[in-house]
Amino acid sequence: MLIFPLLRFSPPALRLQRLPCQPQTPFSKFSPKLPYPTIHSSPFSSPLRILPARFSGYPRKFPNALLSSYLASASAGEDEFEVELDRLLALLPEEMRRRVSEHPELHQLIEVVMDLGRKPLARFPSGDFVLSDCPITVQDIEFATSQVGDFAIDNRAGISRTLHRISAIRNRKGAIIGLTCRVGRAISGSANLLQDLVKDGASLLLIGPPGVGKTTIIREIARMLANDYKKRVMIVDTSNEIGGDGDIPHAGIGNARRMQVPNSDMQHKVLIEAVENHMPQVIVIDEIGTKLEAMAASTIAQRGIQLVATAHGVTIENLIMNPSLEMLVGGIQSVTLGDEEASRRGVQKTVLERKGPSTFSCGVEIISKTELQVHPSLEATVDAILSGRFPHFEVRKINSQGVENKVQSEAFVHNSSDEKNGVVEDGLEMNEESSTLDELISEPSPDMGGSSAQDMSPVRVFAYGFF
Repeated sequence: MLIFPLLRFSPPALRLQRLPCQPQTPFSKFSPKLPYPTIHSSPFSSPLRILPARFSGYPRKFPNALLSSYLASASAGEDEFEVELDRLLALLPEEMRRRVSEHPELHQLIEVVMDLGRKPLARFPSGDFVLSDCPITVQDIEFATSQVGDFAIDNRAGISRTLHRISAIRNRKGAIIGLTCRVGRAISGSANLLQDLVKDGASLLLIGPPGVGKTTIIREIARMLANDYKKRVMIVDTSNEIGGDGDIPHAGIGNARRMQVPNSDMQHKVLIEAVENHMPQVIVIDEIGTKLEAMAASTIAQRGIQLVATAHGVTIENLIMNPSLEMLVGGIQSVTLGDEEASRRGVQKTVLERKGPSTFSCGVEIISKTELQVHPSLEATVDAILSGRFPHFEVRKINSQGVENKVQSEAFVHNSSDEKNGVVEDGLEMNEESSTLDELISEPSPDMGGSSAQDMSPVRVFAYGFF
């Protein structure tokens, strides 16, 4: 047997076994549930594999595939509303769905109305649009309700994980004879006009007519508080309009949590339960409409919790005159003055005064989707209204320009001896094509004289825009 010394050993080259090829999935089809971006790697000509990649900003050598995935995820947010809108339009018959899809204002659709025996209507900002020349039949209503599910006691239903709301009209026997399919939207930036107040931790009460955008604004405020300012936000969702229908809330509320209300009569109990069980820093409420709910909100405010809520009414005067909601502004009581005090004030002996502190620190009157009247001190506004004076407020608007612009206001002139309110004059540098100053504030003309300024309230104007 011969033995040779071993000087060098070279092992045979490893042979890589190719994995069976799997169908490749395009980046745009990746599940949005992935918590971070993904990239594809293909070493040794092997099939593509999904590798997680966490990064901050763009690396020096940014992979083309990763860049495509990043851009695709950004565009996916823009297409999300179209997907949700398609789910609502799926409730309509094919011919009606086709006609509404061809309308030039499709993305501004407000609601679709279907009443038995009448022509269906689609409501847009420009007006109503007839979807079919044939009246709605029982089969049309049954087709829509079969895809929605059961209606709650308040005759409302929704589509899971969307913000749409379907409301039913019933006859005396309980059969559904009409539907109102309202489009819900989560509009990013809709609360930018109130961002300074939200950041300062002010409790906000929003009032305005139906359809002006109250729910849209408080939804964005909830997202802003939870995501941008990292606060513990709990939404008490009366009819699932803020967080959408279903057990999983809509992405429009961000990291805010949501408690559903099984019955509108139990909302005041759910409010107290949210505070006692979940330690929130902020409570968001939609549609405070009863005295019990107003009392619950007042109790929560006394615990130092920030409140954001909407209430029924058009102006603050409506809340003052509403016996069920007057507690939100501190309550109203009748006071009898002595002869000397009444003479000094120049009023009658019996006057109305605010009973106690207001539940909310700021009040917001929503005039339109682009204009707000902000009362920084709700208590001062109520006191001024009860005493017959004009309250101080700010007018905040979204202008037509493409840049965000905050107009600085000069201090208003106030003559304490004459008790006259001056008028703020803002120096605005605007193009000829932009709106004039008269559209932003009311300014007395030179020939009106100083006496006419007595009936005008000091107004601070903030003009905003979006990119």
